[in-house]
Amino acid sequence: MSEHTDNNAVTNPAAQSFPVIASRVDLRSDRYAENRAANLNTLETVASALADANAGGGDKYVDRFRKANKLLPRERIELLLDRDSYFLELCALAGHGMKGNKAGAGVVGGVGVVSGVECMITASEATVKGGAINEMGVLKSGRLSDVAAENGLPSVSLIESAGADLPNQKKIFVPGGRAFREITRASKARRPTVCLVFGSSTAGGAYIPGMSDYAVMVKEQARVYLAGPPLVKMATGEESDHESLGGAEMHSRISGVSDFLAEDERDAIRLGREIVAHLNWRKASAPTGPADPPVYDAEELLGIASADIKHPFDPREVIARVVDGSRFSEFKPLYGSTLVCGWAHIHGFPVGILANNGILFSESANKGAQFIQLCNKSNIPLVFLQNTTGFMVGREYEEAGIIKNGAKLINAVSNSTVPAITIMTGASFGAGNYAMSGRAYAPRFLFTWPNHRIAVMGGKQLAGVLEIIKRQAAEKSGEPVDENGLMMVKMMIEQQIDQESQPLVATANLWDDGIIDPRDTRDVLGISLSVAHTQRVEGTTSWGVFRH
Repeated sequence: MSEHTDNNAVTNPAAQSFPVIASRVDLRSDRYAENRAANLNTLETVASALADANAGGGDKYVDRFRKANKLLPRERIELLLDRDSYFLELCALAGHGMKGNKAGAGVVGGVGVVSGVECMITASEATVKGGAINEMGVLKSGRLSDVAAENGLPSVSLIESAGADLPNQKKIFVPGGRAFREITRASKARRPTVCLVFGSSTAGGAYIPGMSDYAVMVKEQARVYLAGPPLVKMATGEESDHESLGGAEMHSRISGVSDFLAEDERDAIRLGREIVAHLNWRKASAPTGPADPPVYDAEELLGIASADIKHPFDPREVIARVVDGSRFSEFKPLYGSTLVCGWAHIHGFPVGILANNGILFSESANKGAQFIQLCNKSNIPLVFLQNTTGFMVGREYEEAGIIKNGAKLINAVSNSTVPAITIMTGASFGAGNYAMSGRAYAPRFLFTWPNHRIAVMGGKQLAGVLEIIKRQAAEKSGEPVDENGLMMVKMMIEQQIDQESQPLVATANLWDDGIIDPRDTRDVLGISLSVAHTQRVEGTTSWGVFRH
C-alpha cells in the first residue's frame, strides 16, 4: 500500500493484546447474495462514469494530442509517480451529470508518491476545453488545495490551461482567485510547490507557474502569458508571436519566470522528480510497526454492506475486514450499543474507530464524545464508519436530553484536532451526518461506498411529513383534502429526494472525495492515514461547554 507497509511482516506488537473479532456473517444467506449482486451492479455504474471521466475530452481531442506527440494528462501523472507506488485520486467524478460539465471537472488530482515523497498532484485535463477551468473545476481545485494544506503536503502541478472558461466567468472569477492565494500561502508555510508547464497557459493559467516555488517549462511547447498575441494586439497594437511573447526559451533566458528549461515532456517530468528529490522532505511519523492483513477476506464486504439502507448490518463485520489482524479493542461494549467505539491498527497506524450500529441515542452520543476525548489525549487519529438515520426523536428522548447529549458528540467532533477520516458505509441522514464527521466537519478525507445515501431525511419520511402538514392545514381551514393531488405530490417528493441522495449525485457535488469499492477500504484508509502523518498528530484537551 505504501512505502512503509509490509503485509508479510510480523504482527504489530503494540496490538498483540487486542482480541480478534469473531465474524458471524452467513456467507450462504439470501441477504448476503442479494447485497453482493446489488453492490457489484452499482460498482459497474460507477466504473462506467469513471471511464467517461478518464476519457477526457473524447477521441477527437485525444487524437489531436497524440498527433502533436504530447502525453495525455494521466500519462504525465503516471510517469511522475514512483514505479509501483499508488495514486489516490480524489473527486474523480466532480461535475458528473451536470449541464455544461465533464465528469472530473477538467482537473485530475490526488495524492501520489514522487521520489519517495507523498505529494498532492494536480493536472489540467487539457483535452477538455484546452484545460480551461469552470465553476466545478474551481471548487474541485479548492478541495485539493485543502487536502494539501491540512496534511502538509508538497504540491506538484502539471499545467496546460486556457485559463478561465470565459463564457462562465461570472461563476469563477471571484472564487478562482483563491487558488493563487493558496499557492503563496503554501510557500509561506514551507510546503514546496512545483509547477511543470506542458503547453499554452494563459491568464489565470500563467499565475500558477509564476507563483510556484519551482517552475519547469517545456521547450517549444510551453507558452505562458497573461494575454495572447490577439489580445495584446487589440489592447496595445503590438505585434507579437506566441514564442517571443511567452515561450519557454524567453521565460528561461530573459524573464526568469521559468527555473528549468526541459527538452521535452519526459524531460520536464524528470526535472520535476529531481526537484522533489532535493527537497530533503521528511514525514513527521511512520506506522508504529509492521502490519498484518485482516483474518477475513475483504471480498466479503460486498455481501455485508446492505444494498437497501433499511436493512442494518453489524459494523464489527466491516471492522474485522479492514483492521490489522482483525483485532479490535472495544470501548464500553455494554453501553450505548448503537455506536461501536474502539481501538485498532490499519496498515500499522493506530486508530480510534467510531461506527454506527443504528440510530443515535443519548447513551451512544455520550460514549462517542468521551471516546473522541480519549483519542485526542493519546494523539490517535479517528476513523468514522457512518451508517445512521440520525438521532432518536420523541417526547421520551427529548425529556432525557437527546439535544444536549447529541450536542456533546457534535462538540467533540467539531473541536477534535487529531486527523479524522470518514467512510460512509450506508445511510447518512440528518444530524447523524454531522455527529459522525460529515463533510461540514472537515474530516481530512471522506469517501463513500456505492450503497451510500445522503439527505436531511429519507424520501418516504419527508413525503410523510408533508402529508401530515397538508392534512393539518386542511383541517384548520375546513377545506377537503385533494387526495389525488396529495398522492401525486408525495410521489414526486419521494422520487426527488431518492434521486438527490444517490451516491453519484453526492460525489458530483463534491460532498465526498470519491466513491470507493468496499474491498479497497483498508488500503484507502491506509493511504489516508499515511498522508495525515506527514505532520505531527496532536490531540486537544480543550473543548467547548458541555451541558450536563
